[in-house]
Amino acid sequence: MEVSTVQSTDILVEADRKTEPKDSEAEQSVTELQAPVLQEEPCSESVKKGPKVLKPNAATPIKGTDTSGTSRRKIETKSGIDSSLNQTRSTLARPTLSSASRTSGSATVTRRISTGGLPEKQPMVITKRQSTDNGMTGSKKSSSSASDPLRKSLPELRRSSVSAIGAKPAVRQSVSEARKSVPISPAAKTPRTPTSSDSSKQVSIRSSQLSGSSIKKVSSSLDSSGSISTIRKSVAKVSSQSARSPTISSGSKFGTPSTSLDRSSSLSGRKKVGTPESRDSRLIMLPQVEVKASDDVRLDLRGHKIRSLKSGGLNLPPNLEFVYLRDNLLSTLDGVEVLKRVKVLDLSFNDFKGPGFEPLENCKALQQLYLAGNQITSLKSLPELPNLEFLSVAQNKLKSLSMASQPRLQVLAASKNKISTLKGFPHLPALEHLRVEENPILKISHLEAAAILLVGPTLKKFNDRDLSREEIAIAKRYPSHTALCIRGGWELCRPEQAVDSTFKFLIEQWKDQLPSGYLLKKAFVDQPFEEDACRCHFEFVRDTNEHSGAVLDLKYQWFIGERTPSNFMAIPGACGEIYFPKHDDIGRILKVECTPTLGDADYPTIFAISSPVSKGTGIPKVIKIDVCGELVEGNTIKGFAEVAWCGGTPGKGVASWLRRRWNSSPVVIMGAEEEEYQLTLDDVDSCLVYMYTPVTEEGAKGEPQYAITDYVKAAPPSVSNVQISGEAVEGCIIRGLGEYFGGKEGPSKFEWLHEDKDTGERTLVVMGTNVYSLTKEDVGRRLAFVYIPVNFEGQEGKPMSVVSQIVKQAPPRVTNLKIIGELKEGSKVSVTGIVTGGTEASSRVQWFKTSSSTFDGENGVEALSTSKIAKAFRIPLGAVGKYILAKFTPMTPDGEAGEPAYVISDTAIETLPPSLNFLAITGDYLEGGVLTASYGYIGGHEGKSIYNWYLHEVENDPGTLIPEVSGLLQYRIPKDAIGKFISFTCTPARDDGIAGEPRTCIGQEHVRPGTPRLLSLQIIGTAVEGTTLNVEKKYWGGEEGDSIYRWFRTSSDSTHNEIKGATSSSYMLSVEDIGFFISVSCEPIRSDLARGPIVLSEQVGPIVSGPPTCRSLEFHGSPIEGERLSFIASYSGGVKGDCLCEWFRVKDNGHREKLHDGEYLDLTIDEVGDSVELVYTPVRADGLKGSPETLVSCPVSPGEPLGVELVIPECFEGQEVVPIAKYFGGREGIGKYIWFRTNNRLHESALMELANNCENADICGQALTYTPSLEDVGSYLALYWLPTRSDDEYGVPLVSISESPVIPARPIVSNVHVKKLSSSTYVGEGEYFGGYEGTSLFSWYRESDGGMIVLIAGANSKTYEVSDEDYNCRLLFGYTPVRSDSVIGELRLSEPSDVVLPDLPRIEMLALTGKAVEGEILTALEVIPKEENQQFVWEKYKKEVRYQWFFSSETGNEKTFEPIPSQRSCSYRVRFEDIGRCLKCECIVTDAFERSSEPSYAETDSVTPGVPRMDKLEIEGRGFHTNLYAVRGNYSGGKEGKSRIQWLRSMVGSPDLISIPGETGRMYEANVDDVGYRLVAIYTPVRDDGVEGQPVSASTDPIAVEPDVLKEVKQKLDLGSVKFEALCDKDRSPKRIPGTGSLERRILEVNKKRVKVVKPGSKTSFPTTEIRGTYAPPFHVELFRNDQHRLRIVVDSESEVDLMVQTRHLRDVIVLVIRGLAQRFNSTSLNTLLKIEA
Repeated sequence: MEVSTVQSTDILVEADRKTEPKDSEAEQSVTELQAPVLQEEPCSESVKKGPKVLKPNAATPIKGTDTSGTSRRKIETKSGIDSSLNQTRSTLARPTLSSASRTSGSATVTRRISTGGLPEKQPMVITKRQSTDNGMTGSKKSSSSASDPLRKSLPELRRSSVSAIGAKPAVRQSVSEARKSVPISPAAKTPRTPTSSDSSKQVSIRSSQLSGSSIKKVSSSLDSSGSISTIRKSVAKVSSQSARSPTISSGSKFGTPSTSLDRSSSLSGRKKVGTPESRDSRLIMLPQVEVKASDDVRLDLRGHKIRSLKSGGLNLPPNLEFVYLRDNLLSTLDGVEVLKRVKVLDLSFNDFKGPGFEPLENCKALQQLYLAGNQITSLKSLPELPNLEFLSVAQNKLKSLSMASQPRLQVLAASKNKISTLKGFPHLPALEHLRVEENPILKISHLEAAAILLVGPTLKKFNDRDLSREEIAIAKRYPSHTALCIRGGWELCRPEQAVDSTFKFLIEQWKDQLPSGYLLKKAFVDQPFEEDACRCHFEFVRDTNEHSGAVLDLKYQWFIGERTPSNFMAIPGACGEIYFPKHDDIGRILKVECTPTLGDADYPTIFAISSPVSKGTGIPKVIKIDVCGELVEGNTIKGFAEVAWCGGTPGKGVASWLRRRWNSSPVVIMGAEEEEYQLTLDDVDSCLVYMYTPVTEEGAKGEPQYAITDYVKAAPPSVSNVQISGEAVEGCIIRGLGEYFGGKEGPSKFEWLHEDKDTGERTLVVMGTNVYSLTKEDVGRRLAFVYIPVNFEGQEGKPMSVVSQIVKQAPPRVTNLKIIGELKEGSKVSVTGIVTGGTEASSRVQWFKTSSSTFDGENGVEALSTSKIAKAFRIPLGAVGKYILAKFTPMTPDGEAGEPAYVISDTAIETLPPSLNFLAITGDYLEGGVLTASYGYIGGHEGKSIYNWYLHEVENDPGTLIPEVSGLLQYRIPKDAIGKFISFTCTPARDDGIAGEPRTCIGQEHVRPGTPRLLSLQIIGTAVEGTTLNVEKKYWGGEEGDSIYRWFRTSSDSTHNEIKGATSSSYMLSVEDIGFFISVSCEPIRSDLARGPIVLSEQVGPIVSGPPTCRSLEFHGSPIEGERLSFIASYSGGVKGDCLCEWFRVKDNGHREKLHDGEYLDLTIDEVGDSVELVYTPVRADGLKGSPETLVSCPVSPGEPLGVELVIPECFEGQEVVPIAKYFGGREGIGKYIWFRTNNRLHESALMELANNCENADICGQALTYTPSLEDVGSYLALYWLPTRSDDEYGVPLVSISESPVIPARPIVSNVHVKKLSSSTYVGEGEYFGGYEGTSLFSWYRESDGGMIVLIAGANSKTYEVSDEDYNCRLLFGYTPVRSDSVIGELRLSEPSDVVLPDLPRIEMLALTGKAVEGEILTALEVIPKEENQQFVWEKYKKEVRYQWFFSSETGNEKTFEPIPSQRSCSYRVRFEDIGRCLKCECIVTDAFERSSEPSYAETDSVTPGVPRMDKLEIEGRGFHTNLYAVRGNYSGGKEGKSRIQWLRSMVGSPDLISIPGETGRMYEANVDDVGYRLVAIYTPVRDDGVEGQPVSASTDPIAVEPDVLKEVKQKLDLGSVKFEALCDKDRSPKRIPGTGSLERRILEVNKKRVKVVKPGSKTSFPTTEIRGTYAPPFHVELFRNDQHRLRIVVDSESEVDLMVQTRHLRDVIVLVIRGLAQRFNSTSLNTLLKIEA
């Protein structure tokens, strides 16, 4: 096909969200592309995503060139022939074409690209086509030179010119085409100057270019020329309407390069015309401009040779939003400042050189700015535009990208410039695409990594490529401040050299800012972790040539930035050397600014930048720990710990206090688990260790840390709470008490004094004891107790005293109390005793009872009497079983009562045996009378005594027990007792169960009967005619005889007449009684004919008539199906009315179902087998209804079986034939059916004859319904039916035949499925139906993960062999049935098979290398099977191999394995916990398709302990000579036994070790002897069974002098001569007790030449020098490890002295000063260690 060559210009697509009715021009969002933009429209009518779609294997070829535009039907959307084109929408926006494209013949036009340079290649040649759409005839040619300027005015630019596009209705696209993105043609690339040879270049359009397989997704390229292809959004739905027509500036009415055919034609050439690397083209997604574009907000003045925006009458309206001023002669931006609403501004290809971007400051809404193709040399004056998202500065003369920060810029195109440095690169926090092709800067290695560092994590593409993983990894290797250094001009180097190079770069920048005489040695920040201490390190080194007295001070300020080193904000309060990052700081970067201060001058700040803050470990740690408070007994001290929680939730740590005595290990103080601790006596002369273990809320524990105090001092002796205990009563003992405090108590002093009540003077009574017995002399006086505290050393404290109450005379008191008398119920007892304390007067006694044999106070007793003077008492019944208690209160004659005394009986009160003292019966011995028994009980508390009543025929017989009144004291005489005697027997019983002798009382007369009488008489029954009335009465008075009854009838006028013959206890009402009242009388007669009074009952009535009644009811007719059933009924009860007749059907289960109302019932089949029930309700003429009568028939019998009708409908193969069969005659049973197959349609007689001769018939079925099969096709079907009743009775048979032969079914196939024969072979199967099968068609399809189904070429048989392309896809089998007569059915696809995958990798065996010994490393090695298939699978598809280690645990005799957490590598180091266990490794291999093999296992023998070993041995401590040091490490090798530790010293630079005698513990307290040495701990691990391991050692840094001591030592060394006061212990006997002896004052004089010990003079003597000597050897100073206050100065073997000082601090100062002055005799200068200049 021949088309004219047209070069696509810059394509500006504006998306219009709202279609104007008269405007066919689509407003385009201004993006600089080489291809049309695919944009999503907000259309509600969109094609929904369809189901699985078959993708054809071969494309439809283009048969030829059609001048009418038919070759475009496959892709173009429908459109009309007139302006109605704008009423439809499409997601495909076509490009506009400038007027320069109107060339004649095949002339080409050269255009410039706004995002890059000139096009370089021309991928295709397009000849101009003609269109004959609806009245448009002929071809209109337009020719112009490529260099001609644009002549079109603004109104002409807006003219619609695409009527040729929608000439013919386009072929509707399939759903599969709609689901794909539309292909976009890349712009043709031609030189600026067109040549005649360009017109001769043509490309052939292959048919495959229009195939569906070539249209997969939208892709375009940002090639080396800087062109940008932009897509707003991936299209998931396609609008059902076509888009509005695009604007073509040339006004051409014919085909343009934007036609669908041209886009399809260019598709295959896309990969060839991309970037030089021939990679796939890509699209850049430009930010979307939300706008409803119209003519009043859009201005297009492209190519108008405009030189100025303020001249020539051009006034830019301020409301413009889209302004296109490219291809003009503008050299300044003056005039742009009025465009405050502009969103898209195109200034490409003008003469602007810059700077001069200030007018853009007003364009705050600007989103896209195009400055390509100018002469710009710098962007420094470009202001910050808050909404700018796209910037194109390609094809300029930029040397750098230095500009203001652009906060929302996403795309920066800067290709084809002269950029050679990244210095001044702006802060672009939202940048996603960066293009700098064809710039000198590309020569820099790892430029992409530098871009990643400068931009940050938002960058997605660099130079139109996805970011390289290698470059991302390289970027991570650079230090955090690299981006700032690059912006400052630092040249990028290799990552391993970047740390030193960037630091040198920063030093070079800061060298003029640093304080004079100082050099910066370090400036970095530790790796920050969440809520962990992050320390900054700024170290200055003083220049040796500079001398200044001022001290350099450093001030800090911390800042927090984003994920890139930018936008740092000061952190309030973070002004220290350490900062704890917060949880919100994770992933962000920290910056520290350090301000050096020298004297009063502040120097410029320097900085250091950290790496991103990492998430905390969750394990807290102690940063600082200290103890506050005065170390004096009784004070409260507090431990303080500064904790870094490291991301964990702050919790309550574990605090504990330990007590450490001199030369012993610390011991835990029980109960001291809080931060505060009160010092006690036990703490005196001991050090306290505060240990703190931080614990988070999640339970994570950190390493414990400790702080140790100095020795606790005892408080001065004191006493408090002095008091006197005991009663101040004559004869009592009182005791003086007090609470001592102040060390150990010594021989404290006590004094008792008499206090004169008048003068208050005190007289000493006794001393030396705190116990005092009161005598008569003390009565009426007060006693004072004085407590003088004295400690163990003999020091006295302040005395404290207390005064007692006035001593009282002793009250009366009784002793020797006794209870005299017999302790039995009713006995008389008395109490005796001896009363002291004065003359006894009327003492009082009160008696109690109690359950206890001991007296525990009056709470548990119960009073038996009041307090009386009498001392005798009679024991009451209530005291039985209890102990009696006597309370004796002594009284003096003056009425003073003494303390009561108590005495309790020795035994409990005994009781008498139970008995009765009398028994009697009272009452009348007459029928109905009540007899009452009474008795008198003695013998303790009565329990449940036994009562019984007896009847006696004669007076002396034993009698018969009356059980119903047993246990009762009353008895009502019944009728049965008449003529008998009655007796009562009582057996007394005590509450403890003991019974006494029973006694019986018998009545003196027999029981008499009562007078006969009626207690009640009434008539029972209804006063209705025909009912029976009965007499109800209650008789009393012996045995009733034949009582006499008489019935009476009373009229309304009270006439009373006896009814003759009515003498019984019942009477039936008759007709004569209607209207009368009825009553009855009764005369009671006893069996001995004794008569009682006659009683007359109340009247009943008047008697009324009876209700209507059915006297008889019977059926008329036979209960047979089809018969009529009626009834005959007789009525009584007044005039007959309309009686009710209801018919019911009664089931066997009793369920009733109403049929109808009427005089008769026609029986149907529904009643067969059921009974019929008739309910007849008599109704009187006045409407009164009587009682209904019910009559039930026998079960209804069925009729004779009969076939009424038999018809066979039209028959189809495979469709069930259901004949029309009508039956009568009871419940139809299982009839006999026979289906025949005949070639001809027979008559009924022939059919009947054929049915009777079944042996010769072609029988095909014997059921009511029949489904014709393949054999029945073309034959007639006949049915023989023998109607049969449910009881197997049958009638006359019927025969019927179909009207037409059986019709074959349409060919279909079912159960289409794929069957897997092997991993590489599949077979398709299906069940054919529909006549005889012909040559059916088979096909195979491949379904990808995305649901796309593709036809597999050449796969047209039932068997399919798998290829590599099928892996990770699913196979579908297509079955198209074809009948033998060539009728084709529908294609049926099987369900997708399982994902086609190669064989699963297997592990033949898993082997373990290494020994099952603690501490050894076990490594799992998997063995691959030797099969070729497995070798191939492992080589090509293996993804990863996973391991899991387990340890064994035994439950009973069963051994199970449990997984070891976090042990998933092939190697495993055997732990201590594994000793005695078996280890097992599980190995699972996973292939590239995420499948896992069967696990393979390898198991070890039982793990044995390893050789004892200590790893990571280290010494903890602060590094000063006054600190406590401890060893810590990880032991392995079984259970640790008594490992050995030895502490040594090592001189720096010397391999010799000096043992420290006696130091073999885990903790070591340093002293001044250790200054300058490294402390070395040798740890020899020993297992609990005695096996020793290899000794290991750890050492500290050289021990430094404690700062306070160092400061004081320096001051004294600077003086050169100093004196100290000390004490000299002259008694050096080895048997001397430490701390005692004769201590004398001495003066220690030390200078640079000698040392001298002087005994000071006194009033009687002059000062004398005891020891004098120089520092020459063997002079030395010795320390005592068991006494921190002593030192020994040895001048030589004969001259030495022991001195004592007050504190350890002073001792250390003395020793260091002496050694400092004697430094010239030391092998290592102490002054060097002290950093003192000699």
